[in-house]
Amino acid sequence: MSGQRLVSAGRRGAHSPLRPVTGAAQRTVLITGGTSGLGLGVAGALARDPSWQVVITGRDAARAREAAATVGAQAAVLDLGSLHSVRAFAARFAAEERPPLRALVANAGLQHLQGTAVSADGFEETFAVNHLGHFLLVQLLFDRLAPPARVVVVSSDTHDPAQSSGMPAPRFTTAHELARPDAAWAQGDSPATAGRRRYTTSKLCNVLFTYELERRLGGRGVTFNAFNPGLMPGTGLARDYPAYQRLAWRYLLPALTLVHRNVNTPRRSAAALARLVDDPSLQDVSGRYFSGERAIASSEESGDRDKAADLWQTSLELTGLA
Repeated sequence: MSGQRLVSAGRRGAHSPLRPVTGAAQRTVLITGGTSGLGLGVAGALARDPSWQVVITGRDAARAREAAATVGAQAAVLDLGSLHSVRAFAARFAAEERPPLRALVANAGLQHLQGTAVSADGFEETFAVNHLGHFLLVQLLFDRLAPPARVVVVSSDTHDPAQSSGMPAPRFTTAHELARPDAAWAQGDSPATAGRRRYTTSKLCNVLFTYELERRLGGRGVTFNAFNPGLMPGTGLARDYPAYQRLAWRYLLPALTLVHRNVNTPRRSAAALARLVDDPSLQDVSGRYFSGERAIASSEESGDRDKAADLWQTSLELTGLA
């Protein structure tokens, strides 16, 4: 997507483009995928503190403005499925005068069940949006992070087969194979299963990426943690599911938030994510995987340093940073 621009929205109407929100804001947090669900929830939680200037991103400018206006945030147009869009956004964001960037929340994500989708750059779209776009964004904005700062990458418990999430286990072969829409990778899977497996594999990539960030860039005043929000009814991840599953997602799963520890409301997950961004007691905690408010062990595969290094090096190559 060309012609990136920042647009601002506040509780009492829109501000001029590319102008910081006035007031007492002393620090900035950038949240990708902030137009609904978890992203909008954490934006609202943080925006209640006037010391934060909250910026949310979305692919559609009008929708981003409307969402930002509901929580008193700023809105930015960003398509994580386009590396050109990520670069253009990062350049504009870095050039804008605003309070120091203290936190970056890599939250945006998608899941396809109806065949394989391809990004603007020719990569498999789940991998492109859920991992590669965020990889490039963090790299381009890393020097803009003002210590003490935090990077939080939103993953999922579906990355861990031991959690019995009902989703197919990740299939991390090589990062190059994940990036290409190759039918051989999905051999033996139905289109729906392949789409769900690409999602769980992208969530594994999120954790691998987080740990590799800590190994390579840790100790410079920026912390890196992965976050599992749990299963959240009401988000857009079920948009491609069959009608009966969408009904269950909308009406049955919300009831399970009362009895199942891995099923959360967006508000509850947003509060846990906001804590990871803002709680002073977590200022020096880095290289961890949080499920809600608890730091727990991630999957065995997520600790594979060879896979993490392959993902890092391949991502550098695919984004043109190598």
